[in-house]
Amino acid sequence: MSLEPLLAAPPVIQLHAFAAIAAFGLGLVQFAAPKGTLPHRSTGWLWVVLMTTVAVSSFWIHTIRTFGDFSVIHLLSILVLVVLPGTVLAAHRHQVPKHANGMKKLFIGALVIAGIFTFLPGRIMHEVVFGQTDSR
Repeated sequence: MSLEPLLAAPPVIQLHAFAAIAAFGLGLVQFAAPKGTLPHRSTGWLWVVLMTTVAVSSFWIHTIRTFGDFSVIHLLSILVLVVLPGTVLAAHRHQVPKHANGMKKLFIGALVIAGIFTFLPGRIMHEVVFGQTDSR
């Protein structure tokens, strides 16, 4: 395991990856910690900023091109940017089940499922975790 492939990547990919990694770790903390507390709300706002960073930065990453410069993953970024404000608003309105459900879906869809695809051969995170793929 080596961070060298990620550190050699363009800055937008580094920003995207480190924000996603931080959001994943912080999301796990949020799920385990007591809800409705000041730390939960503060950490939640940081998570929202990180997820916004992940989604917005993706629009400058064009390593997979399905539709011109964009791919299907960019549709997920749009979805995150649409759903995230609604889940925050639900918390503000004390609609706890709606808030919790939305945040869980964002975490699983945008971080866990999308994150799994970053470990496929040929992707930077595959190289980070498994090393350079031998092309012989």
